[in-house]
Amino acid sequence: MSYVAPLQDMLFNMEHLAGLDQVAQLPGFEEAGLDTAQAVLEECARFTQGVVAPLNRPADIAPSSWKDGVVTTSDGFKEAFRQYAEGGWQGLQHPADFGGQGLPKTIGAACVEMLNAANLSFALCPLLTDGAIEALLTAGSEELKAAYLEKLVTGQWTGTMNLTEPQAGSDLALVRTRAEPQGDGSYKVFGTKIFITYGEHDMAENIVHLVLARVQGAPEGVKGISLFVVPKFLVEGGGLGALNDVQCVSIEHKLGIKASPTAVLQFGDGLAGSVADGAGAGARGFLVGEENRGLEYMFIMMNAARYAVGVQGIAIADRAYQQAAAFAKERVQSRPVDGSVKASATIIHHPDVRRMLMLMRATTEGCRALATTAAASYDLAHHHPDAAQRAHHAALYEFMVPLVKGYSTEMAQEVTGLGVQVHGGMGFIEETGAAQHYRDAKILPIYEGTTAIQANDFVGRKTLRDGGQVARGFAAQIAETEAQLQSCGTPAAQSVARQLRAARLAFLEVVDFMLANAKAQPNAAYAGSVPYLMLAGNLFAGWQLARALWVAEQLLPAGQDPRFLRAKIATAQFYAEHVLVRTAALRDGIVQGADSVMALNIDDF
Repeated sequence: MSYVAPLQDMLFNMEHLAGLDQVAQLPGFEEAGLDTAQAVLEECARFTQGVVAPLNRPADIAPSSWKDGVVTTSDGFKEAFRQYAEGGWQGLQHPADFGGQGLPKTIGAACVEMLNAANLSFALCPLLTDGAIEALLTAGSEELKAAYLEKLVTGQWTGTMNLTEPQAGSDLALVRTRAEPQGDGSYKVFGTKIFITYGEHDMAENIVHLVLARVQGAPEGVKGISLFVVPKFLVEGGGLGALNDVQCVSIEHKLGIKASPTAVLQFGDGLAGSVADGAGAGARGFLVGEENRGLEYMFIMMNAARYAVGVQGIAIADRAYQQAAAFAKERVQSRPVDGSVKASATIIHHPDVRRMLMLMRATTEGCRALATTAAASYDLAHHHPDAAQRAHHAALYEFMVPLVKGYSTEMAQEVTGLGVQVHGGMGFIEETGAAQHYRDAKILPIYEGTTAIQANDFVGRKTLRDGGQVARGFAAQIAETEAQLQSCGTPAAQSVARQLRAARLAFLEVVDFMLANAKAQPNAAYAGSVPYLMLAGNLFAGWQLARALWVAEQLLPAGQDPRFLRAKIATAQFYAEHVLVRTAALRDGIVQGADSVMALNIDDF
């Protein structure tokens, strides 16, 4: 089925939950109010619905291909990317100084969701380019910025992130790719990188690889890693020069996101026709920032990518929900149990189908609201004129990033699985498209840091480092929302307030458990790290839906779109009564079940 961008929900979140009016008061964002947001989102919806979404299914059937080092993307991708670049979408959130539009992340994140919902494989190319732009903006020299940023921001060139090697997955201390200084400011880079998204393709004239490598004599481990720009074509006088010694030796055959070419890249193998033609001549690279600080710079890319991957989870969940809801309204099967229809009826009449659809809808909307409010914190952290406020919102955003990435992508596993289930046997058949969403979603909790990596970060850096200060600060805000709901008085508000309070208290119990055990009994604490992340993500998404319910209750008497507002109230109540209640079980498993995780001897597995 066709994709329809959820513009009303996106704009509601921006206006009432993220405080777009506050963001629009920040220096440089004065024109980025609700009217601008609506105009941008409507135009983005036209592009993603009309140009990108129709390519999704055909590209899954006929994905990108590799031959003799050349990657050809799926039919229509090259032209769609040209339109994407010409429309200014790559530069939407990037500085006007380099050809971007300089809009806030609060608006940009909604456009990222639309692009990914329309076509996840296509959207991965802009996602990696965004990360490369952020890294160069933060750590690149003026020379590197002048040479590369405008071309990346305008979409004329694309970017990649090169971390993983055959022997080094998430453990970057094992990186072996080496860089040899040449005395002229450049380096020769040698090594193999795997899992490089859009590491080779035909959609742009140049590809700017950001590569982790070790300079000769660097310290062992992660402290000895540097970051380099290694372009496909060297840049000379503002234009393209010779071909660099970078070769795509293959692309992967994958479970999902098949149309996105995942490349194996060989640096410094003497690629024929390159500037370094000759055995072992080396790929020419240029240092980003200082030597041995590469991991620090790469984390800039990774943080940007992790948030974006969380948005991918929301996007694919929404696409699966839309398709399942449409199918449930058309598929006729069995009489309803309540006798409301005397003959076989569409399956949306059946209570369990409604339960599945409500679960899909509520978790998707909760995660969207969470991601939107996180984006507003990002904007305040980077643009607020007061340094103390910038630091405060930076801490809030950093706390929420693993929730957006971890919870939203795990949520997408459940939602896309339910999408197949709603279709029944037809969902298992590829032609319906439901299976593609299920397959595509599976990568999301894996790349850019698995859920376990997000959870370890959430325990170590986000909870222990400040003694739970930010966590407890959020809990205090949640308690304020509970008080608002209790004063509202409607049955839905009262029910949500009760469940929100129980979830908040469960969260605080786990925070206390982590603080008490992480150092003395690290296995006990980290055995519950993923459940803790899921508990917190569940709570924060439910909190945003609770806030949305309160807003909807205030707006209803004014007669503002009662159908949308009543749906928002019903969705929030469902989430509280069917999803938020899971937090109690998660708490019990973390606090009471730590010992059983490590009880079995290794040899007994």
